[in-house]
Amino acid sequence: MGIYLVSVGATEWFGEEEDGRADVAAGLNAELERRGLPPYTSVPEEAKLAHGSGTAFEEKLVPPMDGFVALCRAHLSAAEQELLLGWTVLVPVSLDEPVELPVESAYDLTTTVAGAPQVLALVERLARAVGLPSDEIPATSDNLELTMWFLDGPAKETAARRPGRWGEDLDTAFYVAVYLRAAQHSVRRGCPIVHV
Repeated sequence: MGIYLVSVGATEWFGEEEDGRADVAAGLNAELERRGLPPYTSVPEEAKLAHGSGTAFEEKLVPPMDGFVALCRAHLSAAEQELLLGWTVLVPVSLDEPVELPVESAYDLTTTVAGAPQVLALVERLARAVGLPSDEIPATSDNLELTMWFLDGPAKETAARRPGRWGEDLDTAFYVAVYLRAAQHSVRRGCPIVHV
């Protein structure tokens, strides 16, 4: 069990079945139309999880988030913190402000949809603040690659070899990396990322 961040394909995004998100998709498109924006309909089909393929996204949120929340407080405004920490669905659509939908999500009675470009800009600031070695951490996250890299892989060795603020709190660096790669994946693949 636990909380995962995963990518969603078109079948699930528009699906009416139990795991489907048709209500979220319809609610988002209605709000986009109200804002004078085009609908979000170009969702790719779900790719298979395969180590290193970069076509799907799946990470498990395992470590404590206290350090990450403190980092957000130190470097982001209250509104920016709410944007970065408050979404339940991330979409590759530029949204000036999140969309609140009266649709139950995995962990709340509502669904908060945020724009991946806005989230990406915030988490890139955090990555710079801690000196995250983006060239060393896995570039893809399609089979718990970041989770394994930080928890069971070379994170400690890399921190010893490339010291810096990021390596002083690997739990915080983990969340910076996960949110960074999630937003990058959403923008690159054009797909939603959801908490499950």
